[in-house]
Amino acid sequence: MIKKDDKIYIAGHTGLVGSAILRLLKKKKYKKLVTISSKILDLTDQKRTFNFLKREKPKFIFIAAAKVGGIYANNIYKAEFIYQNLSIQNNLIHGAYLAGVKNLIFLGSSCVYPRNCKQPINEKYLLTNALEKTNEPYAIAKIAGIKLCEFYNYQYKTNYKCIMPSNTFGPGDNYNLSTSHFLPALIKKIHQIKIGKEKKLKLWGTGNARREFIFVDDLAEACLFFMKKNINLSWINIGTGIDYKIKDIAKIVMKILDVKAEIIFDKSKLDGTPRKVLDIKNALKYGWGPKFTLNSGILKTYEDFIKKN
Repeated sequence: MIKKDDKIYIAGHTGLVGSAILRLLKKKKYKKLVTISSKILDLTDQKRTFNFLKREKPKFIFIAAAKVGGIYANNIYKAEFIYQNLSIQNNLIHGAYLAGVKNLIFLGSSCVYPRNCKQPINEKYLLTNALEKTNEPYAIAKIAGIKLCEFYNYQYKTNYKCIMPSNTFGPGDNYNLSTSHFLPALIKKIHQIKIGKEKKLKLWGTGNARREFIFVDDLAEACLFFMKKNINLSWINIGTGIDYKIKDIAKIVMKILDVKAEIIFDKSKLDGTPRKVLDIKNALKYGWGPKFTLNSGILKTYEDFIKKN
């Protein structure tokens, strides 16, 4: 159980998920929250990361720090994605162990599961088949992080848990069309049509790939919920259990933003994994469940986008 005056370190506190975890902990009146800018501490620097953790000695750590991006960035910067993510998580997880930290949440991703996976995707399907090539480096790094936590628990009796979320979106997202994930990029593209900068909505692929989305505040709640919970799984899926075709998501966002436009599909571009929806029955069994609908989450995300643009 986390006490209100326990020291809690949030790695990656300025990112989409990390900032949501920080907001939640502040809202719930946790008093000793530790954050540090990446400009001050480069988490790929092993010595400095180890020294920071030994000095701070947090009781709990949430690892939301990672190099992330959409299908384009993952496919272009393969070396950076595998190296930086391996470095960050290795330094934080092993550094936590060296500093005597027993309780840790590591944020993974649904992309760790095989490309052609039985749906919905159960936790036990990990490492049963080949990965999606467009995000293979990122997925391999995340799988290494999952296994690192699992084997530290086995050998050192730590309590390191891994959360596997579906596609996450919400306030604080990245709207850069070159590096963002699908949903924030979609919101920006449709907004540009709304204000008259574009006339047609251009999407990669066929529009038939299916994706599941979770609002970031729901994910933050799940991270805190499972940090407090004793579970017999090293990793657990977090999502809504509902997936949509990409082209249907586009129609939903256009309706919410009150935009009408022709959708053009660039079929020369990759679809990525054909379908990805998580089996969340284990999370539900423990008592966690999502609260936000897709529509309410998109509306809150758009409000955030408008404030920042």
